Amino acid sequence: MASESRLYTFSPETQEKLRKFRLGTSRAKDPQAVVYQIDKHSLEIAQADDETYNNIQELAEDLPDHSPRFILISYPLTLPSGRLSVPYVMLYYLPVTCNAELRMLYAGAKELMRNTAEVGKVIEITEAEELETIEDKLGGAA
Repeated sequence: MASESRLYTFSPETQEKLRKFRLGTSRAKDPQAVVYQIDKHSLEIAQADDETYNNIQELAEDLPDHSPRFILISYPLTLPSGRLSVPYVMLYYLPVTCNAELRMLYAGAKELMRNTAEVGKVIEITEAEELETIEDKLGGAA
């Protein structure tokens, strides 16, 4: 991880947003998600926009078709035992249509993003439609 931390950067503001999102969603009643991207020139990882998504369908519609993204998601669900669980995971969105340069850029930053965001699990998805089955993936993981 040492080499990634020298290559990619997080601004103090981004680090604070990551911390606040992680702490603020732990008791959420609705799904919440934020999207992060890497600036190709400065190699800074930052939130793509200031939007926090509460609707998974809306998030799926807003994802780009040809560019990877890191999506932090807190998704409340009821386990088969009846207990409420709020998994905090990172979705690594890597569309099959994105170019090799972007694939390498995001692949190199995946573990750094995972560790900085302090997520419990990384789930890889290749198309936005896979967000519709995220509850199944999280339920099976919990």
